[in-house]
Amino acid sequence: MRIIHILNHVQEIGNGIVNVAVDLACLQAKSGYEVAIISAGGEYEVLLEICGVKHYQLDQTRKPLSMIKAAIRYRAIAAEFQPDIVHAHMMTGVILARIFGQKYALVSTVHNEFQRASLLMGLADRVIAVSKAVGDSMIRRGIPEYKLRVVCNGTLGSPRTRQIKDYQPLPLKHPAIATVAGMYQRKGIAELIAAFEQIASDFPQAHLYLVGSGPDKQLFEAQAQTTSVKERIHFEGFQPEPQRYLISCDIFVLASHRDPCPLVLSEARETGIAIVGTQVDGIPEALDNGQAGLLVPVKDSNALAGVLVKLLSSAEMLHEWKQRANKNLERLSVARVHQETMTVYRELISE
Repeated sequence: MRIIHILNHVQEIGNGIVNVAVDLACLQAKSGYEVAIISAGGEYEVLLEICGVKHYQLDQTRKPLSMIKAAIRYRAIAAEFQPDIVHAHMMTGVILARIFGQKYALVSTVHNEFQRASLLMGLADRVIAVSKAVGDSMIRRGIPEYKLRVVCNGTLGSPRTRQIKDYQPLPLKHPAIATVAGMYQRKGIAELIAAFEQIASDFPQAHLYLVGSGPDKQLFEAQAQTTSVKERIHFEGFQPEPQRYLISCDIFVLASHRDPCPLVLSEARETGIAIVGTQVDGIPEALDNGQAGLLVPVKDSNALAGVLVKLLSSAEMLHEWKQRANKNLERLSVARVHQETMTVYRELISE
């Protein structure tokens, strides 16, 4: 089987869509398939070459002249590689693959279904949803049910990362609360800062570590500056090895307003850290519906503060939730994602 993945770039910037595509391509190539990625390039090109994945450079900037050039270049790549499957991970890619290619089956993966343009992913012959919640949402929005398949995200055993025992911990101040997320409003950073401010006086040794970068970072920094505990709120920026924070902190929080199936939750669970997440989209699924992490309502800093108080007040409770996070990890592996994705491919080709 000859497989092409198409996405905007392969930069190492913590983008979950890129990470999923790179993981898949590498495992497929290691399984003996002919695999290529089409993108504007990035740091992961080195890993792709090591894993035997061919990379084709393609600028998909959404400007008229760029798109004309991209269409011509894409057709030439498809004619040269002769794929059986083209797997599109972003909107521009699915349009290029549907309109300007032929003689192959087209698969798309819906990562951020809350984006209005995600309906364009329905142009594919099969649409993979990264969680049951995303699949249900896409059906409600008009994607035919016969096209949809659910392949939940998983990142354990990724070729992008080392084994968890090989990461060195960081000298964080304890108790340490952390998040690893893009600095976007939808990631609930504002609520996390507000919750931390509420509990900080009762736990004077506690510190908050915010790991990630993004367009709203300055807003959150300004918010933190207005608190009475600004010296205990640390903006760590993007970290290529967030595992070092995960193994070093006491509580991990993901306070997202929307999140289809965040990869960071499987990474956090592997480290055996107590986890708090919001009850939205694919987060409950990633936490075994509350068995592997505590769930709180969306946009509710009071509820989040209440859970943090309980965890920080009880060593027994904290220990229990650390143990719970570390159970039932098999389904969070990239090997399972690879196998289920290949099943979707084979089903299409056999039609």
